[in-house]
Amino acid sequence: MTTASVRRNGRRGMFYWQLAFTLLICLFMIVPVVMSVTAGLTENYFVGLSSGLTTRWLVEVWNLYAQSIWLSIYLALSCLGVTLVLGIPAAYGLLKSQKRWASLVEELLLMPVAVPGLATALALLLAYGGFRGFRSSWLFILVGHVLFTLPFMIRPVLAVMQSINVVKLEEAASSLGARPVQRFLSVVLPNCTSGILAGALMVLTLSVGEFNITWMLHTPLTKTLPVGLADSYASMRLEVGSAYTLIFLMMILPFLIVVQWLGQVMTRKASARVS
Repeated sequence: MTTASVRRNGRRGMFYWQLAFTLLICLFMIVPVVMSVTAGLTENYFVGLSSGLTTRWLVEVWNLYAQSIWLSIYLALSCLGVTLVLGIPAAYGLLKSQKRWASLVEELLLMPVAVPGLATALALLLAYGGFRGFRSSWLFILVGHVLFTLPFMIRPVLAVMQSINVVKLEEAASSLGARPVQRFLSVVLPNCTSGILAGALMVLTLSVGEFNITWMLHTPLTKTLPVGLADSYASMRLEVGSAYTLIFLMMILPFLIVVQWLGQVMTRKASARVS
């Protein structure tokens, strides 16, 4: 057997080992989700599929938690909008600043991520809990979500800006007579599409699934999906909690698909402008 054939066999064996390991990890993550979805569609989970399939648990969850589902959608979209408005200019400002305090500010932005969510929520309660109207509003939860997710918008956008050297692109546009606002809208934003898309996906998923901050800040009228899911698991049948999980997946997956589609559209438009 030649050396070349030995190398080919070695690479082929390594490929199959990596493939088997990857499939094993995928099964480890996907099988529990499939079991949970199946439980939400089963008449009696302890009997199994032989008890029959039904959608009555989904109907029951919708009747009980429709308000929580819509509130989670409002919160996620509002959180995405606020982080886009705040995060992109913040990343741009950190990039343009050459002072030492810029790196300090960037590190401080990670504090809500490093600190437990319960501690962040407690700080918000101590600071703003006396404002009853604000405390009982869903906007109070939105503040907590923005604090938690804002770093996940700033860091990807800032990383893309640094990798493509936005400063030089701006200088080239400035030499052609473009004003600051024109440079930001026509040069900076189109070239940061990948970072904005990555940040948007993170913000959406984190906001919809955030539990610790929401659990501390919510009221009986501002209950979100994760809080309702915890309540359903604690006080109702397993099938109801699993149906809640299924509705959760049915809600978040279209969001992610739409955001990725918008990112692809923006990328194609940016490439067309460059060409």
